[in-house]
Amino acid sequence: MSDQAIFAGAAIRRLRKREGLTQAAMASRLSISASYLNLIERNQRPLSARVIVQIVDAFDFDPRSLREDESIGGVDGLARRFADERFAEFDIDRDEITEFLGAAPQAAAAFAYLYDNAGLGVRPSADPLVQSRLEIEKWRNHFPDLDTAAETLADELRLSRSDLGVALAERLQKKHQLAIRILPRDVMPTALRRLDLHARQLQLSEMLTPASRNFQIAVQIAQLEQRDAIVELASGSKFADEASRTLFERHLYGYFGAALLMPYSRFLRACESTNFDLQVLQMRFGVSLEQLAHRLTTLQRVGQRGLPFFMARIDRAGQFSKRFAGASGATMLESENSCPLWIAHKAFERPGQLCTQSVVVDGVDAGPDSWFTMAQTVDGSGAAGEAQFVVVLGVEARFASHLAQAKTAETMMMPAQRIGLGCERCHLQECRQRSLPPARATLQFDTITKGVTPFSFGDG
Repeated sequence: MSDQAIFAGAAIRRLRKREGLTQAAMASRLSISASYLNLIERNQRPLSARVIVQIVDAFDFDPRSLREDESIGGVDGLARRFADERFAEFDIDRDEITEFLGAAPQAAAAFAYLYDNAGLGVRPSADPLVQSRLEIEKWRNHFPDLDTAAETLADELRLSRSDLGVALAERLQKKHQLAIRILPRDVMPTALRRLDLHARQLQLSEMLTPASRNFQIAVQIAQLEQRDAIVELASGSKFADEASRTLFERHLYGYFGAALLMPYSRFLRACESTNFDLQVLQMRFGVSLEQLAHRLTTLQRVGQRGLPFFMARIDRAGQFSKRFAGASGATMLESENSCPLWIAHKAFERPGQLCTQSVVVDGVDAGPDSWFTMAQTVDGSGAAGEAQFVVVLGVEARFASHLAQAKTAETMMMPAQRIGLGCERCHLQECRQRSLPPARATLQFDTITKGVTPFSFGDG
């Protein structure tokens, strides 16, 4: 995947005005033409690496501010906010959002701040889960420093599939004087992992699968060796309460653990050489489908980008217990309800089987609407047979040709399924699965004919 060009006209224009320079004067100091600078300021030309270096040298400029839009999640972050049903009547598309962010990034940031901190009588900051997820989405679920640290440690330990658990256990023993002890379920009935410093043990439940056991050990290593880095990373976020910050830190510990099991460069090479074959990747790295799905949403390293996956986990009631858009731009995850026609729901009927489906999502104006999705049931961690979810992975349909699971004859012959964002946000006519009419739609009644769907409605 190619890296995104940097269009930062508004930032350069503010810098020029701060310095009190005309375009000609600033262009002279940067050794470029005034006409080229004019195109840069109007976002008609991206910044080259040479010009960025000259700006840094000439004006003592922090280059991170050139991508100040990243603080609100870029175009994808704004698209997620504009996907709110309260903006549906304005038909704001992705091109308008891109133009808004490029021309007035501070105004866009102000809108994002207002959206994140005010609602219909409810402050989202009151929900720690929402605030933690918003922060993850600002980073597009990619934390490069943690990836680098995990990759360095994996190389040091020479981790491989054959001796993964042994190498992790040796790290705990040699560096932290901690032994691994597997305890029966009746001793740890409500816990999967427990650190007993008195006994110098990391105690793990016998109910954990080998993949989950390795992941829990990797997370414990993260807590012991990356605490300062993760606390510092979380402290830079403006959380309204301690619970939000703690949830964010917990995500980062898990992020490092997954990055240790699936080191970035080696993992990306494996993805590309296998066409992102999920079964092969699970076996090669000794991980679960859910761990793999998480990792696939994080591949955004500059110069080494993977495909922009989204990942979600839902229960039988259609509730999202996890959702990570990554760099996918998926706004369909923002709906509080999901469409029963989506393969994510049908997968419950086929336990353990990887189900695939191409979908076109109705009502998505602020992000892509055509996706290739894959879904499979998973057991709750340490709760086999007691808790079941479906993990869903999705990527834009235009990238589906890169995926092994999209190349089967059955998948290639299946037409895309039209789905909605839940009945209240869906205006698809003649849907026999519909449970509710669309919000704000004008209901139409016919006393002579009974239709195949329970509701008829117009566009009002």
